[in-house]
Amino acid sequence: MSLVELMAQADERGLAASGLACLDRCVPLLGGDDEVLRPLWAGLVDDGAGWGEKVTKVRGELDAAVSPPSPSGGEEVVLLVRRMLDAVPAERSGDGLREWADLCSVSALRVHQLLDPLDAGGDDSVAACREGRTEGVSHLVAAELRRQFVVLELLAQHGASGVRQALGVSTEGRRVLRAVVSRRARGPRR
Repeated sequence: MSLVELMAQADERGLAASGLACLDRCVPLLGGDDEVLRPLWAGLVDDGAGWGEKVTKVRGELDAAVSPPSPSGGEEVVLLVRRMLDAVPAERSGDGLREWADLCSVSALRVHQLLDPLDAGGDDSVAACREGRTEGVSHLVAAELRRQFVVLELLAQHGASGVRQALGVSTEGRRVLRAVVSRRARGPRR
């Protein structure tokens, strides 16, 4: 089953977790700390009450955050993450949630692609890997794709009780992305 097919089957909680996990893995690129999205993660366990207020608060905190220097791959990477944040729907329901989860999936894969010096693919290869065609995909992009699968599967199998495990998957991905950015900032080894 492809990621696109798995997302098509996801319920609202699964879609919200999918989008949030993608944003969470990439939020260090906006200068956000590890806890900034915690209120939204907590909101995945309940019925979605107060989601809009939590979104507004998180945006405010990230707008006030001191952005780190742009990684190599630069402005496009930061713009992709910013787009994910700006697109978080005010309600945790409906078509807006599905569109947001899809946007976050594509954006997170593209961010990982841009940060991987071994990946020369473009938007077409991101779409192809989401549809199950992963030949030639770099390790960094393949790992992000696996994380997206795992989050959706956890929520599909366990519902609200899968949120904690999905957060763990996201935390691991955030550490990987930070390490990649740090390595790129140091430049090529001699």
